[in-house]
Amino acid sequence: MAAILAFRVAALALNRTDLMFDEAQYWTWSRDLDFGYFSKPPLIAWLIAGVSKLCGNGESCVRAPSPFLYAGASWFIFLSARRLYDARTGFWASLVFATLPGVSFSSGIISTDVPLLFFWSVALWGFIGLMQAPQWYWAAILGAAIGLGLNAKYSMAYFVGCALLCIVREPALRRLTRDPRSYAALLLALALLLPNLIWNARNGLATISHTADNANWGGALLHPLKMLEFAGAQFGVFGPVMFALLLWISWRAMRTAPSNEDRLLLWFSLPVLAVITLQALLSRAHANWAATAYPAASIVVTAWLLREKSWALLRGSLSLHACVMVVLAAGAAMAPQLSFPGGRNPYDRVLGWKALAASVRDEMVGRRYQAILTEDRWLTAELLYYLRKNRFTIRSWRPGPAPRDHFEMTRPYKGSEETLLLVSLRPTASHITARFEDAQSLGERRASGGGPAARPIWMWALSGYRGR
Repeated sequence: MAAILAFRVAALALNRTDLMFDEAQYWTWSRDLDFGYFSKPPLIAWLIAGVSKLCGNGESCVRAPSPFLYAGASWFIFLSARRLYDARTGFWASLVFATLPGVSFSSGIISTDVPLLFFWSVALWGFIGLMQAPQWYWAAILGAAIGLGLNAKYSMAYFVGCALLCIVREPALRRLTRDPRSYAALLLALALLLPNLIWNARNGLATISHTADNANWGGALLHPLKMLEFAGAQFGVFGPVMFALLLWISWRAMRTAPSNEDRLLLWFSLPVLAVITLQALLSRAHANWAATAYPAASIVVTAWLLREKSWALLRGSLSLHACVMVVLAAGAAMAPQLSFPGGRNPYDRVLGWKALAASVRDEMVGRRYQAILTEDRWLTAELLYYLRKNRFTIRSWRPGPAPRDHFEMTRPYKGSEETLLLVSLRPTASHITARFEDAQSLGERRASGGGPAARPIWMWALSGYRGR
C-alpha cells in the first residue's frame, strides 16, 4: 500500500493535465469557506483549503488528498474484512480495492467521491464493530463517518438505507433497532450535517435542489440504452473480472443461502447498484454514481476468490488493474503529446485551459477593463483558477432571476463595472452584447495546451450597460 501511495504521489507530480472544471470549481470554493455550496456540501472545499496551506495551489497540490484518502479507505477495508473473515482476506481485499480501475482514475483527480468513499469505508468498519460488539465508541465512529460523509456528498445517505435494509432483513441484527447506540449514531450524523442544512435553508435549498435536479426525471422515463451503458461502464469502474464475479455471487446468493458475512456485505453493495441502475433506466446515471457499492463488494468478491482458491482469477485481475494504473499515470504525464487516429486526444477536456487563461491575461494587461465577464461556468471556474495571481475581477452573466450555478449565485454581473472584457466559448453572444451601448468584437483566439487541437475562445470589449 505504501508503494502504491508513493507511485500515485509521484504520478501527480508528473501529471501534465490542467484542472478540469469540477476541480477548478472546488478550488474556488476553498478560497471562500462556508457550510455549503450551490452543487455540493462543503467538505471538498475544506479539504482543498487545508492541503493548499501545506502544499500550495498547484494542480498536484489541489489533487494531493486523493491518493492519501484512498490509501486510508483501503486500510479501513482491511480492518472490516479482518473482523468479518481473517487478516489474509483483509490484506487481499484492501489490495483489490486500492487497484480498482475507478480508484486509479480517481486518484489522479480531486472529486467529492474521494472523501465519500473514505468515510463510507470507515462507516462500514464502524457498523461491523457495532454489530459484533455493541459499544459506545463504535456508535461514535459510525455516526461521525456518516455525518462527515454526508458533508462530502449526499450519496452517503445510501449507507443509512443499506444499513436499514440489512437490519430489517437480518433477524440477528434486529436488536440494533432497540439499541440506543444506533440512534445516538444517527443523531451524531445529523448534528454534523446540521450546519449544511442551515446553510441550505438560508440559500433557497440550493444544494438540495441541485441534487434533486441531477435525477433529471423530466420527459420520457424509460432509457434502456442508457441503463445498458451504465451497466457496461461498471465493468470498467470495478474491473471486468471483479464485476462479473460480483454478478455471479449475487445470482448465487438468490439461489443458495450465502454466509452471514457475505450477505451483510451484499446488503451494502447491491442496493446501491440497483438504485443507480434504476436511475439510469429512468433518466441517466454517470458511471461513478455507484462507486459506494465497491468497498463492500471488494471484500465479498475477494472472500469468495480465497474460499474457492481461484488464485488465477485474483492474480489476473490484480495484474490487469496494475497495468491500468500504470497506463493512466503514464497517459496523464504525456497528455499534451498524445494523439489518437483522427487527431483526437483523450485528454482534450483537461488541456488548453491554462493557455486559454494566458490569452485572456494578455488582453487584460494594459487595458482599461474593470472586469472579465463570462457566461459559462466551466470557463468561469478555469479563469478563476488560472488567473488567481492576477486579481482580476471576474463576473458571471446571469440571464434570469434565479441562479443556475455557484458563480451566478456568488458573483453575478449587476452593472457595477462599466468596461468589461467578455470571454466566451461560443462565436456569438448577441444576448449579452445587445445589453451594452458599445460592443466591439475582438475576434477569435486559439489557445493550445500542447495537444493537436487548440481550444478556441471569442472576446468582446463591452461598455455602457443598458440593464435588463
